[in-house]
Amino acid sequence: MSIASIAPSSAQEASVQEKPEAAGAERSGFVAKQQLNAQILEASAKVSLTAGNNEQALLFRSAIERINEILAPELGPNALQGAAQQDYTPEATAERIVSISTAFFDSYAKQHPGEDPEETARKFVDLIRGGFEKGFGEARNILEGLRVFEGGVKEGVLKTYDLVHKGYDDFLASKLAALTDPAKAEENAPTR
Repeated sequence: MSIASIAPSSAQEASVQEKPEAAGAERSGFVAKQQLNAQILEASAKVSLTAGNNEQALLFRSAIERINEILAPELGPNALQGAAQQDYTPEATAERIVSISTAFFDSYAKQHPGEDPEETARKFVDLIRGGFEKGFGEARNILEGLRVFEGGVKEGVLKTYDLVHKGYDDFLASKLAALTDPAKAEENAPTR
């Protein structure tokens, strides 16, 4: 938001001068708009100050929200819940995003019976990767908008991004390896 949007334009001033009877109403509307703009700026400043400290939390929440949206049609609303006050280092954030989102693979696979298992694994990873990408993009835009996406914040967020993609690549590789080697499938089977 620019200062120009808070100050009256010459057209607004001319409009008020041309219509004296409407001047009072227009000025009070203008004052209300100025007050609202000031409140928005103040709220943005507060968010900016706190977002710099919690960029990993923002990235995590945004990614999980988008993955939830993507998985909702097949696994129900809020499929990925949990994670309140946690470690938000890039490694821990990436691990949570990967482990929480990939944990739903078996449910996803059950909803696609008869589909080629390799294709199912690829589609699932594409699906959750797409949710992560959307959430990451939103979080990055917010941080850039707040002008805190620089230095350590940027490094941490980009490191998390890379680690999540590596985690998804590793997950897919393990699923594909298990399909070609039954011994690996037994090794990767969840314990009950």
